[in-house]
Amino acid sequence: MEKILITGIAGGFGKPTALALLEKGYAVAGSVRSREGKNAAAVAELEAAGATIIEMDVTDTDSTERGVAKAIAQLDGLDIVFNNAGIGSYGIQELMSPEAMSRVFEVNVMGVQRVMRAALPHLRSQGRGTVLYTSSLIGRIATPFYGTYSASKWALEAIVECYRSELSGFGIESCIIEPGAMPTAFFNDLIQVNDPIREAQYGDFAAVPAFSAAGLAQMLEAMPEQRPERIAEAVVSLLALPFGQKPFRTVVDYTGVGSYIERYNAELHDITRSVFTNFGIEQMLDLNA
Repeated sequence: MEKILITGIAGGFGKPTALALLEKGYAVAGSVRSREGKNAAAVAELEAAGATIIEMDVTDTDSTERGVAKAIAQLDGLDIVFNNAGIGSYGIQELMSPEAMSRVFEVNVMGVQRVMRAALPHLRSQGRGTVLYTSSLIGRIATPFYGTYSASKWALEAIVECYRSELSGFGIESCIIEPGAMPTAFFNDLIQVNDPIREAQYGDFAAVPAFSAAGLAQMLEAMPEQRPERIAEAVVSLLALPFGQKPFRTVVDYTGVGSYIERYNAELHDITRSVFTNFGIEQMLDLNA
């Protein structure tokens, strides 16, 4: 029975993924910032299904180290880490304050780094592990009004590229999940811009972000296949693949955009291997299983 830690387990991707993995016989622990408030119902459902829930704030180093250690203790080990905790943002980029940008990066980038620093000593010591990361299609291509969020996911992708090569010799495989837009609570909890003076200077254009968001919501409502459960299915399928044979990137999208990102990913794959080969380090792209 493999043991997995899922950060952000109560969220739109975390909960269906955890429930699907529990059904498959995985031992699941997951983190939430708080068991109370908006997470209470999800926590109750997850615990009833057999998950271990741990309070952990990925923006706090001590909290993260305690939380990961508690997960390892309660699972009696750890085989898989799913870096899934994340936060979104939306609005005209100039209107996004540095403090708001910092908040997004604290969760989406530094939060992942804190989890990795807490979990990797265990995975390295056992010489085997799998690490998953939730990125985004707009972690590959930027679209208007998502600049801060995209930047955080672009940064995540770069960090994971490095983790992939630096950990391969320790028997640790790395996998990025790249979802398209999904109708989850993610859109209810976006960090929004709040700079009315600058916003007024944009004139009529200031109304475009709200118009664009409404259009996206309508599109998603018309596409029932574009649902968070598709992420759970993708993770279950990915983890079922033999160790060392999992793809580095997995696109999960039914809008049609994902096919373009898959082409981009394939081209980057070839470019990366060519560059590594030129430097004589291409073996770092291959897992030492």
